[in-house]
Amino acid sequence: MGKWFDRFNHEYFGGKLPRPLLGTSKSRTRLGTMSCKRATRWGKTRYYDFAIKLSNYYDQSEREFQNVLLHEMIHYSIAYTGLKDTAPHGVVFKSMMDALNRRYGWEIRITSRRREVAPRRMVEKERLILAVELASGDRVLSVVNPQYAQRLDAVARRIHDFSNYGWYTSTDAYFQDFPQVRSLRGRRVDQDTYENKLAEMRQVVL
Repeated sequence: MGKWFDRFNHEYFGGKLPRPLLGTSKSRTRLGTMSCKRATRWGKTRYYDFAIKLSNYYDQSEREFQNVLLHEMIHYSIAYTGLKDTAPHGVVFKSMMDALNRRYGWEIRITSRRREVAPRRMVEKERLILAVELASGDRVLSVVNPQYAQRLDAVARRIHDFSNYGWYTSTDAYFQDFPQVRSLRGRRVDQDTYENKLAEMRQVVL
């Protein structure tokens, strides 16, 4: 994204746009977003902390991602330069979009093509899960690096605060944003979530 941004900024926006925070999201409702903060003082509004994010939830080609980035860069350019538009996709936006499409052959759109784009296929990855019930009543789930499982199991056996624990495997996407740990740490969850996940997973013996 950084290389694309720098290239487009140089070729289409005169190099006037500082690189904003660039990232991805898992949004199902928007292919891209441009956000910023604003502060008003003495009747003047200042915009800052610009960010552009592209959703990687949908399976798109590089060209399609570039069109979305250009869409958000137009929003960024309008906000950064202080131009006034008639609407979020008003006269100024449409003029800039049409110019890029006509002169350089882009296919930038105002509305997204979510209905035409299939969600990205998620690869099912099997993870090793440590489920712990603490004496305090708290419940903790961890995704463990398998190379450290035997070592952590030996440590867990000696911890009196563990009223119960077990090892499981799961391909549930619920765990995809859990860090893969090498020590006894995890994420506290409520009882219903804990019990539901245990019911769905396969218990294993190390």
